[in-house]
Amino acid sequence: MTIAPEAPAIASVPEFLELELTGRCQLACTHCYAESGPTKGHGDMTGDGWKHVISEAAAVGVKRVQLIGGEPTLHPAFAELVEHALGLGLGVQVYSNLYRVRLDHWQLFERDGVSLATSYYADTDDGHDEVTGRDGSHAATRANIAEALRRGIRVQVGIVDVLDGQRVEQARAELEALGVTSVHVDRVRAVGNATTTLPSTSALCGRCAHGTAAVLPDGSVTPCVLGRFLPAGRVQDEGLAAIFAGKKWAEVKSLIPPRRGVNCTPNEDSCAPSPGLDPCGPDCGPNDDSQGGGGTCGPASD
Repeated sequence: MTIAPEAPAIASVPEFLELELTGRCQLACTHCYAESGPTKGHGDMTGDGWKHVISEAAAVGVKRVQLIGGEPTLHPAFAELVEHALGLGLGVQVYSNLYRVRLDHWQLFERDGVSLATSYYADTDDGHDEVTGRDGSHAATRANIAEALRRGIRVQVGIVDVLDGQRVEQARAELEALGVTSVHVDRVRAVGNATTTLPSTSALCGRCAHGTAAVLPDGSVTPCVLGRFLPAGRVQDEGLAAIFAGKKWAEVKSLIPPRRGVNCTPNEDSCAPSPGLDPCGPDCGPNDDSQGGGGTCGPASD
């Protein structure tokens, strides 16, 4: 009798890592997954601590990082962290509210290997600003999306349907008229400010922990920024390699059955579906303002 060799173990290291640098944000969105806002801080992680995480991420096999928040550009080490990740050969996506953009940050966004993502809510000042809680945020974000496109910077935009009569489809049309080619509409997830109940894995897309992971401002490693209620350890205590190889991470993964469909890396431009399976969408990144959500991967329960 011939005994077939065992299949090699599938690596548990995700290729896409969200780094939630801070809880501070200029906006005050009532649906924010992270409960971020103008009075929140940067958390326990120092700039050097984030650099160490990025270095370890590159060493263990992560291919791309997303700098997120809160508003990641408000972190004092933001520019250094982008440079550090690029220097290690990692792709970098910055998920910003694009409310305010410094000149030196525009120069960073223009670098090879860097892309931008943001959130948008309506084609009117009143509609958008009602969601963000900040007067003038619509005009500022719209102008900075247009400026990014003028500079040749790739911008992905997520629209979260938060309020009745929000003019979501008009917002999509406006973005497409500006020249944005990657627009996704998502619904509010029952996490953070958007829920008064216990969070549930039903709010997750099903790819969390299988293709992506996150490090939060306190150093906790979770399956994604929306799955912040499922910590598997802290990088200050164990390091990424030990966490991804550990029992707790395996337990977290087992709580999130993977979505049926393609085996692709979040935020890639295209994924080929496996025969007979439903394809999952690309750009499985956050879409809530400042910034969370499930990208084109809606909740697995949908």
